[in-house]
Amino acid sequence: MATSLLALIDDIASVLDDVALLSKVAAKKTAGVLGDDLALNAQQVSGVKAERELPVVWAVARGSFVNKAILVPAALAISAFAPWLVTPLLMVGGAFLCFEGFEKLAHKFMHSKTDEAERIALTDALADPAVDLRVVEKEKIKGAIRTDFILSAEIIAITLGTVQGTPFTTQVAVLAGIAMAMTAGVYGLVAGIVKLDDGGLYLSRQPGVSLWKRFQQSLGRGILVSAPWLMKFLSIAGTAAMFLVGGGILTHGLPFLHHAVEAVTQWAGSVDGIGAVLGVLAPLLVDALVGLVAGALVLLLVSGFKRLRPGH
Repeated sequence: MATSLLALIDDIASVLDDVALLSKVAAKKTAGVLGDDLALNAQQVSGVKAERELPVVWAVARGSFVNKAILVPAALAISAFAPWLVTPLLMVGGAFLCFEGFEKLAHKFMHSKTDEAERIALTDALADPAVDLRVVEKEKIKGAIRTDFILSAEIIAITLGTVQGTPFTTQVAVLAGIAMAMTAGVYGLVAGIVKLDDGGLYLSRQPGVSLWKRFQQSLGRGILVSAPWLMKFLSIAGTAAMFLVGGGILTHGLPFLHHAVEAVTQWAGSVDGIGAVLGVLAPLLVDALVGLVAGALVLLLVSGFKRLRPGH
């Protein structure tokens, strides 16, 4: 009996260790999606009244949990009944990441004036007392939840590829753990980001001339100045990470690309003096290049398909 109990405890500890390891690997692989997730959701909830920002974030977070409640069982069902679908889905997810990143770049350079006009129109609408802000708020929430569903599907697909071939209980634990941790982490950070300016304004208006008060005022002004730059950094880092992660998925899934990456890495590592650094950077650069090219190709295909549709 004691031996059986010890064996059971050892099995549980082994499973937990596998879960922890796989969760760490899955979290690392999904980091590219998260960076974009943070920026997108913080932008989605901007434009609502300050006192409504946190309720809106919470509403989107609830929608995100519902999304995960749909996606995780679907992923587990695929793993149990159609495991051959995991790799193709992972490749589709990687290609979509590349497409999404390239579309953001194209949109940034081709539609910047349109985006600015839309932002001004939204600001004017919010200032109009005749506009029902509840309708605007609901639309913001719906849009953010739709965005979250796509990004969550990418995260779950990448995680499923990480745990493929492991016991079913491990897959359940990793997928559920990643879903919960990512949702709580992302929307906790989004809540902090959207309230940064309020916190900075509060600190900058602290009365008093003592050293501590002057420090609070300076910190508040620093936060107000840095908040917009933080959003820009998150957006840029998220886009770059999408190419890296999406390109990495494609290079690992396509044998000829995988062999090419290995050859480039081996050559870079043999360069005298800087081989150690190049050996680390080379596969990242190849992944990013593959991601850019794949994103451009998918965008061309999607644009061509849209033009062929009736009415376009």
